[in-house]
Amino acid sequence: MTNKVKVSVCGKDFTLQTSQPASYVTGLARNLETKIMEITATSTSATQFTAAIMVALTTMDDINAVSQQLDMLRTQSKAYVDEAGKARLERDAVVAENQLLRERLAALEKELNKNKAGIV
Repeated sequence: MTNKVKVSVCGKDFTLQTSQPASYVTGLARNLETKIMEITATSTSATQFTAAIMVALTTMDDINAVSQQLDMLRTQSKAYVDEAGKARLERDAVVAENQLLRERLAALEKELNKNKAGIV
């Protein structure tokens, strides 16, 4: 479901169509306006347009950095899953071998008891 949300940034109104809740979108707009105002307040030569571009570039840099971190985490997770799969296969092989050895031991004990019974 899409919502039409009206927001105001630096005195300019925008109507956005989004699937996000209105409160979320207005919060984003307030955050954007705050960042723009911080830049224009600290730099007398920065216009609102220049500040908006600076905020956009900073945001894109943040998104890129997070995306790279996410890719690294995905790679690490895949390696951990692969390693866990190999460990499980090794464990299953050891469990199977252990079962065969227990069966072999039981057979040997049975044979030993049979031989003891024949000697006595």
